[in-house]
Parts: sequence; structure tokens; C-alpha cells
Amino acid sequence: MLGETVMSPNVTDFKQLVQRFYVLQAERVEAYRLFEEGHEAYLRTGPHYDFEHYKQLVHEITQAFSGISKEVLEIKERLHQDFDRPDLSEHIEKLQIKEKQKLELTAKLQLAKQNAQDHPEDEGCQERIQEIRQDIIKNKEALSEILQDFKYDSEECE
Repeated sequence: MLGETVMSPNVTDFKQLVQRFYVLQAERVEAYRLFEEGHEAYLRTGPHYDFEHYKQLVHEITQAFSGISKEVLEIKERLHQDFDRPDLSEHIEKLQIKEKQKLELTAKLQLAKQNAQDHPEDEGCQERIQEIRQDIIKNKEALSEILQDFKYDSEECE
């Protein structure tokens, strides 16, 4: 019975950690949705944009993403150190890189949309929007693939 008091990570801890990771990913998706809705509302305030309101939204979204990333990186570290799962921490590393790119692309898309709204005569603006949308689609496909690999590898040991 003495061996049971040793605090070593177990399967339940592992499953809870993986579950928390999925919750954080869902929170990220929700934050993107709010970011998009906020930007659409911001564009409707043009041509005299309500920048202060939008700046506050960007600040809140940035804080949300930062908090999510911090916790995801802690999970990554625990998976590697506590559970000896460098494969899973590597998936999270790749995911973090793609999430950073997605955020950058989202910001570029928002700027391009505002530019197109401010310069409706410039046909290049619409082309730029379409290019960025294509990049976002590719990014989302890569994210989905990484999440699939993570899911497959994390369920492998059950």
C-alpha cells in the first residue's frame, strides 16, 4: 500500500491534461469568433471608425490568446516531462506555430478588409482579401491535421 502514496502521474491525470488541451482549443476558436464579430462591427462604424472600441477588443482578445497559449505551453511541458510523451509535445509545438500564423493572417485579413472598404475603386484589395483567405484555409487545414495527429497519438496509449 505504500507505493500508492507516491505522487506519480497516472492515466487519469493524462486524460485530464489532454481534455484540458481540447477545452483550450475550443476557447481559442471562440476567441477568433469574437474577434471576427468585433471587427465586422468596427467596419460598420466607417468611414469615421470607432478605433477606441476596436482597440479595446484587440487588447482583450490578445490577453485571451496569451492566457490560452501560456496554459497550452504548460500542458506541452507536462506531457513531455511528466508523461514522457515528446510526440504529443511536438504536436503542440507545431500547433502553436500554426496558431501564431493564423492570428497574423487574421490581422492581415482585417486590415485588407478595411482597406477594401476605404478604397472600393481598388480592385487589388479584393484580390488581396482572397489571397489571405486562401492562406487562412491552408492554415486551418494544417491545424486540423495536427489536431488529428494529436488525437490519434494521445488515444493510442489507452
